[in-house]
Amino acid sequence: MSDSRPVAGAAPPTTCIEAEPFALRVTDDSMEPEFAPGCIIIVDPTGVAKDGAFVLAEIDGAYLFRRLERTTEGDRLVALKDGYAPVALATGLEPVRGVVVQRAGARRRDHKRYD
Repeated sequence: MSDSRPVAGAAPPTTCIEAEPFALRVTDDSMEPEFAPGCIIIVDPTGVAKDGAFVLAEIDGAYLFRRLERTTEGDRLVALKDGYAPVALATGLEPVRGVVVQRAGARRRDHKRYD
C-alpha cells in the first residue's frame, strides 16, 4: 500500500509534549539482530508510518515494538526474529503510537538513524 501518514494514535497530538520524541529500552530479543535487548530506541509520535518502518504500537493495552508491513491484504506487525507470530492490524494504523527514528547504543558505531 502506498498510503503513508503521520501517526499519533487515533488523533494528532494536541500539545507539544505529546509530539515530543521519547526514548525506550528494548526488553526482548524479538527484533534481533537489528535491535538487541537493552539497546535504546528513539520513537517519534509524529513520524510517518510506511511499509518497512519500525513502529511502536499499542495492542490490547500493551506496547509492541515491531516492523510494519503494509500489503494489499492489510497491515501487520512482524518481528525480525523467527518464532514470533505476526500481529494483524484490523483497524489500520490506529494502534501505531510512533515510528522509531534512531537506535542509540553505548558506542558511536551502535548509533543508527531510520528514515
